[in-house]
Order: sequence, then structure tokens, then C-alpha cells
Amino acid sequence: MNVRLTQEQKIKVLNARDIYTIMQQILLRENKIGRNQEHFWVVGLNNANKILFVELLGLGAHNRVNADPPDVFRMAIYKLASKLILVHNHPSGSVKVTDADILFTDHMLKAGKFLRIDVLDHLVITETDYTSFENEGVMDELRKSGLFEIVGPEKQELEAFKLETERKRGKKEGLKEVAKSLKASGMSDADIKKHTGLSLKVLGGL
Repeated sequence: MNVRLTQEQKIKVLNARDIYTIMQQILLRENKIGRNQEHFWVVGLNNANKILFVELLGLGAHNRVNADPPDVFRMAIYKLASKLILVHNHPSGSVKVTDADILFTDHMLKAGKFLRIDVLDHLVITETDYTSFENEGVMDELRKSGLFEIVGPEKQELEAFKLETERKRGKKEGLKEVAKSLKASGMSDADIKKHTGLSLKVLGGL
């Protein structure tokens, strides 16, 4: 689920504190309905480190959220993000990094390398504090070694996933051009939606 950001939140990220400031606000807002659940978000950045999107990938049990590489990287490919920051909360109130967190991060780091999308950091957050894997040196350790290497079947699956996602994005971009032409001809957004399948939100931005 795409998280709506204000213009003030679409900032150029300089450090982990910048990300936490935004994600703390989002967590406080979402915790009104899911205080005892673990949330997992993906933050997409462009080459200039400006935030393109924040996507809530899932709500899990009180101590875990599961996500696979296609879930994590799909929006990044659609939005042409070149960098990602992973964020999840610990409802327990602890910002201690767990072995499961490190293993998951290592997997996503290696998948991102294969897909040419750089996973910059992973933040564990609460309503009042955070831990940055980058600041703690965890990301450097994983870049140098780590347990995961993308080989064999997973490499083939990721390649197929990337190609299919890019194909869908290309088709959507083509539909946008068609929609622009229809708009210029005076057709209403409602009718254009029927012809192209694009959402009214997308049409409103053309």
C-alpha cells in the first residue's frame, strides 16, 4: 500500500535521522489502528537521494513481517527508484537488531545488487527511537560478506520478475500517452478510465 506523503516529506535524504523523522510520523499515524503489529515499509529514492515513495508492504504478527524480493523491489522498478531503505518497527519498544533482521537484510541487499537497486540501509524503529544498520556498520559487513548469494533458480526468478515488471511499466507508460491524447481531444477522465484502465488519480496527474 502506497503511503501518502506531504510535499514537506518528499525530502532529499542525507542520513538515517532524516528517514526516521518521516517514518516516526507515519508509524504514529498507523499505530492508531495497528499498535501491536509489526509494520514493514520500503522507502524508494532517486539518484539524488530524494524520496519517491514510501510503501507499506505488510502488517505482521507482533514480532515479524515476511516479504520476498519481488514484494520489496516491485515498486522500485515501477517508480525507477535507484535506491531503497528498508524500515520496520518493533512493537515491543526495542530497537535491538535481531539475527532474523540481519539475515533478511542480507538477502535483500544481494537481491538489490542483482537488480541494480542499491539497498542503502535498514532501520528498526519505535515511536521514540531507532537503530540504523548503516550507522551500526551492519550494512558494510553484509556488503563485504554476508550469507546470501543470488545464484541458480533465484537468479532466474529475479531476472524473469524484473523483465515482467518492466514490461508492465512500459505498457502503463504507453497507456499514459494514449490518455494524454484522449484528454487533449476533450474526453472526460471517467471515459478515459474505461478505455485505458488507468486510475482517476493517474489521469488527474497527466
